[in-house]
Amino acid sequence: MDEREASARVRDMFTRIAPRYDFLNHLLSFSLDRIWRRRTARHFLHILSRPEARVLDLCCGTGDLTFALDRGRSAALNPAERRSPIIGSDFVEGMLFRARDKAAGARSDALFAAADALRLPFANESFDLVTTAFGFRNLANYEDGLREFARVLRRGGEMGILEFTEPGSGPMGGIFRFYFRQILPRIGGAISGDKEAYAYLPGSVSKFPSPPEVAALMERTGFSDVRFAAWNFGSVILHSARRA
Repeated sequence: MDEREASARVRDMFTRIAPRYDFLNHLLSFSLDRIWRRRTARHFLHILSRPEARVLDLCCGTGDLTFALDRGRSAALNPAERRSPIIGSDFVEGMLFRARDKAAGARSDALFAAADALRLPFANESFDLVTTAFGFRNLANYEDGLREFARVLRRGGEMGILEFTEPGSGPMGGIFRFYFRQILPRIGGAISGDKEAYAYLPGSVSKFPSPPEVAALMERTGFSDVRFAAWNFGSVILHSARRA
């Protein structure tokens, strides 16, 4: 399928699973996804603690990383020091509807806007930090996505991509692969009622570029100081870089 068709298919799939998305994320990861997002927020605390920093969380889904970043910022700054809210964006309205509900319940000032990560409605050099958690893998074109991220980042701004990857060899890697490919799709499909969506997840991870390949792609698209940290026996990677 072409990029337009691929994007439409991903949008439709996440629209279908939006009602059970949070519950299944926490259940299928044994709530480790909360820890990974908190670690990501801590990694960028040096930016979040700057009163003037502008932050964009892309492919935000129901906003879990957006809220983790917001909590990190709230811990570092008092309300009078905060100059602008953190913005979360996604191209699935069903996800944003739930993110806004969660923001109201948490009394968060995070803002949520519909946006396609490949065609962002923001001016050049608008943000000091751009992040995404488990959404970059779903883009129809990784290189175009990275160029768009670089476009909206200020010079010296930073980017963080939290994403799954195929773990290395070894007993724990084998256990993870078995769970991810055999158990997770069955549980997710049964609870969500959408077998296709939870069969898509392990398939998309197996096709996703390796961490060194992602790092090389970042360097080709305008980023420097490219690094990655592996968590959860090498199955979860935080890619980070600075706009050159």
